[in-house]
Amino acid sequence: MKVLRPLETGIEEAVTQCAGALLHGDIIAFPTETFYGLGVKYDDVASLGRLYALKKRPMDKAMPLIVGRKEQLSLIASAVSPAAELLMQMFWPGPLTLILPAKETVSPYITAGTGTVAVRIPGRSFALALARALEFPITATSANISSRPPADCAEAVSGYFGDRIDIIIDCGKAPGSLPSTIIDATGSRPFIVRQGILAEEEITRALQA
Repeated sequence: MKVLRPLETGIEEAVTQCAGALLHGDIIAFPTETFYGLGVKYDDVASLGRLYALKKRPMDKAMPLIVGRKEQLSLIASAVSPAAELLMQMFWPGPLTLILPAKETVSPYITAGTGTVAVRIPGRSFALALARALEFPITATSANISSRPPADCAEAVSGYFGDRIDIIIDCGKAPGSLPSTIIDATGSRPFIVRQGILAEEEITRALQA
């Protein structure tokens, strides 16, 4: 396991090493605007399988993704509704995960057989710098064993997984608090699936604007 500290190496070097690791099929851990997440390339089936096993994640639980630009949605989503576009304009980058109709080519590890994909552009964090540097989506599932509390620091990630993680990006303690809010935007009327750091009132005002 390699631990990289962007305050020592610089953000660019840490991003470069993570990008190479992802292309190599590695699992990386990195801070987002909420907690630490685990990343693999979205279409690397072997790495996705390793990630599920690592987290002991039930196969009926979908795996959320992050992207660096809205244009990358064309790799994973078959449609984006006007309401979803509005929410993206208002809250991306940020802790809002949107559930969209998935392309048929998206791995079942990502969709869990739902026919949908959960995705966001993360808020200001190492995750955002990394996502913007990549040409493909990556997973951003919480860095924990399923049903355990999400990790908010590199030490907690290491405590869960030890050297089974290939790279940990140590940026100190993540903000924590609440996870991203999840909205189902597959239809014409989006609705909240999980209440998170973005309040329902903010989302309602945005949709009514």
